[in-house]
Amino acid sequence: MAIAAPPHPNLPSLPTLPRKRLPAGQPREWYETHNRRLKAMRLAIALLHSGVHTQDRADNRRIRVAATQIGVHAPSDTTCSLVRSLIHPSAG
Repeated sequence: MAIAAPPHPNLPSLPTLPRKRLPAGQPREWYETHNRRLKAMRLAIALLHSGVHTQDRADNRRIRVAATQIGVHAPSDTTCSLVRSLIHPSAG
């Protein structure tokens, strides 16, 4: 069983909104997509706070390192791709 790493000391502790229950009766794929998007958003925010401001600097390895630093499970390749889509494309 994996143990979550403590939050990275260089990342600021930001206030979070209270959690709400997810609506019942949705197909399983809906919940998976919803949770994937939430995880991608958390990772994108962590990367932006750590200085990664372009898609080309956000490779899978860097995204997975950020995941361990903020204490979430390592993301899949699909989630890594979604994280990159949330970060502004590089200029040029």
